[in-house]
Amino acid sequence: MLAQPDSPKPSPPPPPESTELTTTEPPSSTTTTSASVSAATSSDETGNPSPSPDPSQNRPQIPITWPSGGTLTLDWVTNLMSTFDWSSRNLRPSELPTVLPLEAFDGLILTASKILHKEPNCVPIEPDKDAVGASVVVVGDVHGQLHDVLYLLKDSGYPCENRFYVFNGDYVDRGAWGLETFLLLLAWKVFMPHRVFLLRGNHESKYCTSVYGFEKEVLAKYGDNNKGKHVYRKCLGCFEGLPLASIIAGRVYTAHGGVFRNIPATPSKRAKGKKNRKVILSAESVPLSLGSLEELSKARRTVLNPPWEGPNLIPGDVLWSDPSMKPGLSPNNERGIGLLWGPDCTEDFLKKFGLKLIIRSHEGPDAREKRPGLGGMDEGYTIDHVVPSGKLITVFSAPDYPQFQATEERYKNKGAYIVLNSPNFDTPIFHSFEASIPRPKVNPYYDFEDVIDSDEELDLTKMVESS
Repeated sequence: MLAQPDSPKPSPPPPPESTELTTTEPPSSTTTTSASVSAATSSDETGNPSPSPDPSQNRPQIPITWPSGGTLTLDWVTNLMSTFDWSSRNLRPSELPTVLPLEAFDGLILTASKILHKEPNCVPIEPDKDAVGASVVVVGDVHGQLHDVLYLLKDSGYPCENRFYVFNGDYVDRGAWGLETFLLLLAWKVFMPHRVFLLRGNHESKYCTSVYGFEKEVLAKYGDNNKGKHVYRKCLGCFEGLPLASIIAGRVYTAHGGVFRNIPATPSKRAKGKKNRKVILSAESVPLSLGSLEELSKARRTVLNPPWEGPNLIPGDVLWSDPSMKPGLSPNNERGIGLLWGPDCTEDFLKKFGLKLIIRSHEGPDAREKRPGLGGMDEGYTIDHVVPSGKLITVFSAPDYPQFQATEERYKNKGAYIVLNSPNFDTPIFHSFEASIPRPKVNPYYDFEDVIDSDEELDLTKMVESS
């Protein structure tokens, strides 16, 4: 149980023991957690169940207020975590403003946005190689599964001076607590901006949040009015500031989807009065090749929806691409955006930039069951490519995903996170964990029975309209 607000957690828990893995074999043991949840007895005006009070949890001091001066403390952040946990079990979604008023939301989102927008597209993360016990925790998709995120943070140990975190995107959509999940991670970012790093996922976009539930979730919680629309707009603005990738200790590249293409430029015929004008060739006019880190650093990430055509293709590649067992680099026709890349491209990328690992996310159990030749996501991770220079790993941190499943049998996948330890930070230690169930009762914010599975076959017309 997380610390309650009247007795905040005084110090981070130690990291759990685990076994170092260097093969594709799953870990020999997993950690199971469960929560006691009372049954719902009625519904609010949006159709969401009205939870019965949970006697096992003390009522926190609400509302949460933004501290004067905007300086956060560990007590403030852990109080936010336990209060979100409590409210998810004891209040209707529409009562969230009584927990986090608009003024506190604004203070948090604006402070975090300023920090994020100042970070480069590819964030260099340099933990102290000589520090005893220094580690970096890499987390994959969490998709609004608040209680699993709370468990993960407790299990792996809170961020601290020697424990860095890299979150690999997809904080929202599909799960019912995307807003709370995103905000508590922003709180950690504000509290420890040089230890917690939040990268962008493909779901941190206007298009995906309009299809997979986050927009409706925000409006259900803060009102389908100016307040709710204000909260949604501020979240979109914050999404635009999220960096695209990171490089850990000069050895590990992390990004939500993966690698990206080179965007060649060539001088065109000079028009009268115009000198040195350049034209960017379309993606179809040149053979595909891997891009450089310099190109990644210059890409324009402040877009509501990553483009699938035109000169600014790198953000779409980084967020939407998938690995393949087929050699080469090709358009990702199944998704309609991004790339497919084979083991040869993984080797080229690692060797070119002196790296040992690529850690990406983006694919859950529903996506992987449609990908022949690649491993399933039962344990929350897969090792997709093993090449002379290193490995390509996919990590997915949302267990029993998606929260709302239309299939006859649930996937019941485990989630996982990766720990990279000093001195080299390039040998992954995998930690699998099971879902925190039963979850509080709540209705979905999207049509999970009819919506597109696994982000495939995107409606590009709607993506343009939402830009």
